[in-house]
Amino acid sequence: MTKQEIAQDIADILEKYYPETPVPLDHKDPYTLLVAVLLSAQCTDERVNKVTPALFELADNPLAMSQQSVGDIKAIIRPCGLSPRKSQAIYDLSHIIMDEHGGVVPQDWQALEALPGVGHKTASVVMAQAFGVPAFPVDTHIHRLAYRWKLSTGKNVDKTEKDLKRLFDRELWNKLHLQIIFFGREFCPARGHDPHACPICSKYGRKTLFD
Repeated sequence: MTKQEIAQDIADILEKYYPETPVPLDHKDPYTLLVAVLLSAQCTDERVNKVTPALFELADNPLAMSQQSVGDIKAIIRPCGLSPRKSQAIYDLSHIIMDEHGGVVPQDWQALEALPGVGHKTASVVMAQAFGVPAFPVDTHIHRLAYRWKLSTGKNVDKTEKDLKRLFDRELWNKLHLQIIFFGREFCPARGHDPHACPICSKYGRKTLFD
C-alpha cells in the first residue's frame, strides 16, 4: 500500500472509533477557548476544565479579564502549572484584544500568533475549533503518534504538521486532529503500549516501544 492509502485507512479507523469529536476543553466562545488552550500547555485538559469555571466566573471576556490583577488570575490557574507566565499572558493578551482588536479575538493567523503566550499550535486550535478554518494543530501527542504510525519522520512538530496536511484531505484536518488525540488516549498511550493490540499500530505502526 502507498502511504496515501495507509493514511486513508487510518482515517477510516479513526472515524469508526470516533465519529463524534467534541472539543475536550470547556468553553463558550473564541475568547474562553483561547484562554483554555493557553492553559492546557503542559497540563491535561481534565485539569484545565476543573480550573476554568472559577477563572471564567472571575472574568469570561477580554474587558473583564483586563480589569483583574495578574495575581488574582495566577491564584486561580496555579493548578495548571506555569502560572506566573500563563497569568501574565492571559492579562496581556486581554489588553491587546481590547486595544487592538475591538474586544474580539482576531480570526487571523498572524494576529493570533502575535498574542502573548499564543504559539502556532494554540492559534491552530482556535482557528480550527472556534472559527472552523482548516488547520492541523500538532502537539506532542499527535507528533508522537504520527511518527509511531509512520506518517511522518518525526523530526519536529512543524515537519509533522506539513506531512499530515499532505496526506489527509483539507476538509478532514479539524476532525482528525481531535480523533487522533482521543484515539491516542484510549488505544495508543506513550508508555505501556502494546502495539499488537492497537487497531492502528497492529497494522501500520512501528513495533518497538521508543517513547
